[in-house]
Amino acid sequence: MVEVREVAGTSIAEMLRTGGIDPVDARTLLRAVLGVGDAHLVARPGQMLTDQQRDRYLTWVARRRAGEPVAYLTGEREFYSLAFMVTPAVLIPRPETELLVELALQRLPQNARFRVLDLATGSGCVAIAIAKNRRRAQVVATEADRAALEVARENARRHATGNIEFVESNWFGALGARRFQVIVANPPYVAEGDPHLAEGDLRFEPRAALVAGADGLECIRDIVARAHEHLAAGGWLLFEHGHDQAARCRALLEQAGYRDIASRRDLAGIERVSRGRV
Repeated sequence: MVEVREVAGTSIAEMLRTGGIDPVDARTLLRAVLGVGDAHLVARPGQMLTDQQRDRYLTWVARRRAGEPVAYLTGEREFYSLAFMVTPAVLIPRPETELLVELALQRLPQNARFRVLDLATGSGCVAIAIAKNRRRAQVVATEADRAALEVARENARRHATGNIEFVESNWFGALGARRFQVIVANPPYVAEGDPHLAEGDLRFEPRAALVAGADGLECIRDIVARAHEHLAAGGWLLFEHGHDQAARCRALLEQAGYRDIASRRDLAGIERVSRGRV
């Protein structure tokens, strides 16, 4: 913990000058400590923190300097304009994954009672974003990790999404013969030896939710091969993958007999989501 004597005072402005972390991170942490929005920090820079608020903020600053993700410190991350609880049991939702939601919604008519499957739901962010925007859809979300499943269920309670069913399952294992019009997945897709695993937030995120064999495609191969059994006629499979995996993912879809195969780019111009239909 950073000692209190290391700072000149305890106002908002003085706290934001403390700690030597990224200014965006500092503002995020201080907003969470105070329970206020960014406009409050701008409008009231002279507001004094209580001792408890100061100590909590300085503790978080020290942990952030050690590399701990901001989302795990605050316990929250925004995704698709919704606030999600996150813990070290789940991946931190990322902006590029919003593309997966967008593409799914394009294939789900507003008032249709389509069935949607979200594989390895993690925090539940994809399933909940779809369910919130398609109230008549019936969404099933699977997750093999019980701790992650509890996080997803809590997020569904927070967002009052009554059209989601959570199933403890490794991929399709507990689904029987159920079929869906749309299947989405943000599976592990990082290769075992990828140096990024030793950098940044990835060091703290659950390895089982990141790593998928020697080439990063182990889970995607399994999903592509087995999704046929759970897609209704004309149904779509959409999944996120790594920045350099799009061509190989399209080849897997083609080999498995999918049609209308394509990859879509995220806002950074990276081919991030591939799709096919049966």
